Amino acid sequence: EFYGKTIIEADRETCEETIDDILDNCKKHEDKNSAILVVGDPFCATTHTDMFLRAIKRDLKVEVIHNASIMNAAGACGLQLYRYGETISIPFFTETWRPYSFYEKILINRKNNHHTLCLLDIKVKERTTENILKGKKVYEPPRFMSCKVAVE
Repeated sequence: EFYGKTIIEADRETCEETIDDILDNCKKHEDKNSAILVVGDPFCATTHTDMFLRAIKRDLKVEVIHNASIMNAAGACGLQLYRYGETISIPFFTETWRPYSFYEKILINRKNNHHTLCLLDIKVKERTTENILKGKKVYEPPRFMSCKVAVE
């Protein structure tokens, strides 16, 4: 509870799997204010955009307050935003999954003399494939990709 208000911490899994229930509850209690607070800018993630669109579809009143994010903080390092090419995400590799599509985008940006904003992977509250298949809600420890791991 914060300032007399109930707060429910909603991780990615909650947002992706129960957003319809959350929004339906908001619709039932339209006389009360509800808020969904996110880290960073709400429209920089597809999950948040999806939540927004679902709320609009239910004819819920939605007010967006933009927040600081790496996307709009990138200019603070002195590089001009209009010189950025496509932003890329560098994921953690697994034994069976090693995508390199991000590398091609870096090459295209370099060829066009553009900067590349590289978003390094984070794994927070992730389950192994084995635990997902077994229906176990056992989570791996959080991991945050370092620059060293990204370039390897």
